[in-house]
Amino acid sequence: MNAPAPPPSSAPPPSSAPDPVSRPAPAPPPLRSRTVFAAAHVVADPRADTGPDGPAAVDWDATLAFRHHLWSHGLGVAEAMDTAQRGAGLDWGAATELIRRSAAEARTVGGLLACGAGTDQLSAHNASLADIRDAYEEQLDTVEAAGARPVLMASRQLAAAATGPEDYREVYGHLLRQTTRPAILHWLGPMFDPALAGYWGSADPDAATETLLALVADHPGKVDGVKISLLDPAREVRLRRRLPPAVRCYTGDDFHYPELIAGDGHGFSDALLGVFDPLAPLAAAAVRRLDTGDTAGFRAALDPTVALARHLFAAPTRHYKTGVVLLAWLAGHQPHFTMVGGLQSARSLPHLRRAHELADALGLFPDPDLAAHRMRSLLTVYGAEDT
Repeated sequence: MNAPAPPPSSAPPPSSAPDPVSRPAPAPPPLRSRTVFAAAHVVADPRADTGPDGPAAVDWDATLAFRHHLWSHGLGVAEAMDTAQRGAGLDWGAATELIRRSAAEARTVGGLLACGAGTDQLSAHNASLADIRDAYEEQLDTVEAAGARPVLMASRQLAAAATGPEDYREVYGHLLRQTTRPAILHWLGPMFDPALAGYWGSADPDAATETLLALVADHPGKVDGVKISLLDPAREVRLRRRLPPAVRCYTGDDFHYPELIAGDGHGFSDALLGVFDPLAPLAAAAVRRLDTGDTAGFRAALDPTVALARHLFAAPTRHYKTGVVLLAWLAGHQPHFTMVGGLQSARSLPHLRRAHELADALGLFPDPDLAAHRMRSLLTVYGAEDT
């Protein structure tokens, strides 16, 4: 059984850290029974004169304020990952600054922080394995210099360059041997990114699982956990039962998270979820019920959120970020519905309207009238009031 483990400790601040943003952030009791990260979105700067192919323009104050919102509920922040539009509008230059600024903010409140390290600074998909190792190393150095837990993100370039499982074991093994703290390995399925099909060297998920487990076994003490985002709960359960006792299984399953986090007689999943960005208050309250041993209460609190999650993450799943940002705007966490790369247009207006309805039914909006007004305004601008 995967036993609860204390949250990772924070490293000393880097000497070049930016000045922290001063915000009140109550320190709630830590979540005890599960380690829970919300993968956080970024807030675009709507006044920037940029386009889909230009560098990301980020509203830093609003972006960092949202991290404080997540920490204020006792959740960890998973930073600069796919929810933050890595590889879909957020370039490595902006991600570097995001990691540095978020780490500085985390230290002001003792917030739990993990940050994505990948290879997205490589412009081509025909990079060599040596190029891929160097790119991973650069990003890993950035994350560790900031004092954050690294998440070794799935690499489109590695998926294109690898000829089989041994290439994955060589690249990841090279990185794990040099990390200064245990890393989280991320298995992101092709429903989230089609370029990642056949990750770990095989189109057969059973064979891919064996490669991943062998990598973990090869590097004892170097892997904090495995985040699995395949939307296949039975596969996740089988994998977590085979992990070493000290290695967490972080669910990335935005369709089946209540049952996976609740667990069974053999163990449970911790969580690193994009859907916990909009669900933060409800998710944290539910996990606190688990902290008291109230599994039924946890399920009663979280099960009703699944309809919204399944809607947000409906195919094409990779565009779930649009609904996440919409809900942040409707909830008053940001003053506009603009995304880096212009991805506010990635979902239809009926889809967005339904997201508002489902979230409103859950009581997610601090000011339901504001949310309704903003939703009506959006529909009016596009002539879709009656859709």
